[in-house]
Amino acid sequence: MRAPLAERLRPETLDDLVGQEHLTGQGSILRKAIEAGKIPSMILWGPPGVGKTTIANIIAHTLQVPFYTLSAISSGVKDIREVIDLAKSRHAVLFIDEIHRFNKSQQDALLGAVEKGIITLIGATTENPSFEVNAALLSRSQVYVLKPLGPEELLKLLRIAMQKDAWLAEKTIELKETEALFNISGGDARKLLNLFELVVDTLQGESPILINNEKVMDIAQQRVALYDKSGEQHYDIISAFIKSIRGSDPNGAVYWLARMLAGGEDIKFIARRLVISASEDIGNANPNALLLATSCFQAVTVIGNPEARIILSQCATYLASSPKSNASYMAINTAQSVVGQTGDLPVPLHIRNAPTKLMKQQGYGKGYRYSHDFQNNFSEQEYLPDAIAGTRFYDPGRNPREDELRRYLKALWKEKYNY
Repeated sequence: MRAPLAERLRPETLDDLVGQEHLTGQGSILRKAIEAGKIPSMILWGPPGVGKTTIANIIAHTLQVPFYTLSAISSGVKDIREVIDLAKSRHAVLFIDEIHRFNKSQQDALLGAVEKGIITLIGATTENPSFEVNAALLSRSQVYVLKPLGPEELLKLLRIAMQKDAWLAEKTIELKETEALFNISGGDARKLLNLFELVVDTLQGESPILINNEKVMDIAQQRVALYDKSGEQHYDIISAFIKSIRGSDPNGAVYWLARMLAGGEDIKFIARRLVISASEDIGNANPNALLLATSCFQAVTVIGNPEARIILSQCATYLASSPKSNASYMAINTAQSVVGQTGDLPVPLHIRNAPTKLMKQQGYGKGYRYSHDFQNNFSEQEYLPDAIAGTRFYDPGRNPREDELRRYLKALWKEKYNY
C-alpha cells in the first residue's frame, strides 16, 4: 500500500519547499540560521498544511545534532522530561507538533531546558501563540509566521506531483479546472495533494484523466469550510459576524453565521454573542433587540440543531437591521474609568440606608426625597458622591428612541446634566 501523496512528496531541502519564501528563500533570516547550523528556539505559526512540520524535518536533516519529535496530542510531562534527560549529554533539537495543546504545566516543563540551552525547541501551532503559549516560553523563542499557499503555489505543487511522483507520472492527466481543488484545500498543501490523489484514483479508468470542478466536487462530496472552532479563525469569524451586525449589514451577518454553522460552531456561543451585541451595539435605540436576543438564546438551547439556524438567522438579521446605539456601553465604560480614578467615594448621607437608630442619628437618609411622592414621580436631588456631583455618564444616542429619552431627561433635570 502506498503512502499518501503528501507524504511521498514531502520536501527534504529548502529548495524543494513551495511557499514561505519570506522565511526560507535565498537570504531570508531562517534560511541563514539553518544553513549556519545555529537556529534559535522557535514557534512556527500558521494554518494547517503550509510547511511547519516540513521545515522542522529539513532542520533535522541539516543539523548534525540529535532530533526528537513529540506530539502534544499524545505526549505529556513525562515524555518531555525523558527527552531533556537525553539532551543533557548532548544538545538536541525538540520538535513539538501542535504545541498549543500543551497545558501550562507541560509548557513549564520545557522552560528550564530552553532557558539553559539544553534543547532548542521548535514548536508548531495553528493558534496565535500570544494566546496559547505561555509568556515566559514565548519570550525565549522566535516566532515565525507561515502564510497560506496561494493559487500559483498550489498549482506548482500539483505540477511537481505529476512530474515527480512515480504513480502519477504513469498517467496522462489534464488539469482543465482547479478552482474546486483549491477551494476545498483552503491553502492546505497536504489536503490539496491528498484530494488530488483521491480524484486521480477515482478517475484512473479514463484516458486521459480530465480533472474539472464538477468531478472534484462530486468526488469530494461537499465543500469543506475552513473554520477552526478553537483557533484564531474562530475569533476572526465571530468578529466579522458582530461587526457586520454593528455595521447594519444583514447580508454580511447571515454569511458569517453560515460560515460558523458550516464549521460546527456551538450555537449557544453564537447566541450569547447576539445577546451581547443587542446591548452593546443597539441598546436603548431599540430595547426590543435585547429581548429578542435573549429569547433567541433560550430558543436555540431548547430547539438545538438543525432548526436553531433559522432562529439565529432571524435574530442576526433583526439586530443588523435595527437602529444602533452604543450609549449604554460608553456610559458604563466612562463610569468604570471614573471609579478607577477616584476610588471608593463615600455614598452621600441622604441616599444611604438607615436600618438602625444609630445610623439615623448619624444622618443616614436625612433629607432623602422619595420620588414617588412628587409630581411626575421625580424630585431633583444629588445621587452621586460630592466629588463627582453633576457628572453625566449616559449620553443618549442620536436615534428616535433615545432622542425621546433625551427630551424626557432634559425636562426633568433642566440644565444640570446638559442633555
